[in-house]
Order: sequence, then C-alpha cells, then structure tokens
Amino acid sequence: MKDFKTIVSEVIKAAGETGKFILRESESFDINRTEQKGLHDLVSYVDKVSEEMLVEKLGIILPEAGFLAEEGTSTKKGAKYCWVIDPLDGTTNFVHGVHPYAISIGLLEDDEPVAGVVYEVNGKEIFTAWKNGGAWLNGKPIHVSENGNLSQSLVATGFPYSDFGRLDEFMECLKHFCKTTHGIRRLGSAAIDMAYVACGRFETFYEYGLHPWDIAAATILVREAGGQVSDFAGNEKNLSGDEVIAANNLLYPEFLEIVSKFMHK
Repeated sequence: MKDFKTIVSEVIKAAGETGKFILRESESFDINRTEQKGLHDLVSYVDKVSEEMLVEKLGIILPEAGFLAEEGTSTKKGAKYCWVIDPLDGTTNFVHGVHPYAISIGLLEDDEPVAGVVYEVNGKEIFTAWKNGGAWLNGKPIHVSENGNLSQSLVATGFPYSDFGRLDEFMECLKHFCKTTHGIRRLGSAAIDMAYVACGRFETFYEYGLHPWDIAAATILVREAGGQVSDFAGNEKNLSGDEVIAANNLLYPEFLEIVSKFMHK
C-alpha cells in the first residue's frame, strides 16, 4: 500500500515549480506561437515544456508508474500505477490571456484514481486529494455543497470543441438548466470546474467529449470531498472523459436523470 499522502506532497512541489514556468511564460506569450490540433483544440510550447518538466519530476516520485500524458511526452507503461497528466488544462484561455487554467495530475492504481492535484496557476489554489484522505484546498479540508435544491444551484459545463455530433442535445440540456437553476458557468477548464464542485462553489458539472487527463485528478477530488462522479449512464468505473457528470450526493440522482434524458446516445 503506497503512502499517497506523501506522494501528493511531492506532486504539489512538482506542480508548483511547473506553475512558476507557466506564469513566467504568460507574461510575454505570443499567440502566434500556438499550434492547432483542431479548430478549437490548441497547443503551445508551454504545454509541451510543462509536460516534459512534470514527466521528469513524477518519474522520480514513483519510478514504477507509467504515463498517460496529453502531449505524449512519455508513453511508458506501468504494471499497476499510471500518472495521468494535463500540463495546461485551459490552453485556449492561456493563449488568449484569459484566466483560469490549471495543471492537472492524477494517479491511477489499476485504472482507478487514487490521488490527484489540480493547481489553478493564477489564483495559486492547489486542490489535492488521495484515497481515504479527504480533499483539500491549500491545506484546508473542503467538502461539496450541501445544497439539495437544483433550482438554487450553480451548474458548470464546457462547450464541445471537436465532437459536435451531440451539440443539439447538449444545447437542449443547457437550455433546461438556464431556465431551472441559478445559472450556468463555463470556465474553460474541466479540471477546475470539477475542483469547484469539490469545494462547493459549483453544485454540479457535466460535459462530453473530454479525455482521461481532463478528469483523472478532479475525479478523486470530488469523491473525497463527498460527491459523486460518473458518466451519463451512472457508471463510475474506468471513466474516459467521453461523458462525465459530477455533483454533490444530494443532487446527483436528479442531475444524472436530467442529463441522461437529454444526452442519451
């Protein structure tokens, strides 16, 4: 059994050092140095260098672990453990000089999240969690909202950026929540959206078309903070990011029912 608390403390250091690099580069970043993986899917040298820094540091913390990293810096396989990394979640925000954006580092054990760090770089907020260790924000315990009334809730989402096959269904779902809740927020970083669910700023979150590195760290955050994370069918295991909802325990059943009604395949 690994000491995940100690591992997380080391990951915080790695994220902090990488975050300093991202902040330095943000001061003089030129949007023309951006590449496009897709129309709305951007990547910069900052993403790539940040990932290289993280892979090097995380490889020292847990040498036997493999990697699933957005920019493919390492494809090393691990028998039991795997680091799942998004070196700059919210790249589009970053290249346009918009906050927030984050470093997201999740650790999987046998394909399930057991530790996670989400570092919101500009606000210097470090969200952390490890299996059976609770969820934390800058060293203080956090918990999901205790609001059980969806009409008094703030809902977070993210707009599709490459898979538009379910856009009509998504917009109908969005319309429903616009009419029946306190409002919708779209920050541009799924990791931060879910971290905000974990600390009670948002009651619920849903999105489709994401990837494992977008949600791995934030999934353990929400769960350790007392919430639930699943796909639109309610499955909680082996989440790929293709579908994800997160909510406090009071709202989860109702929220799942509504999202699945609109977003069924």
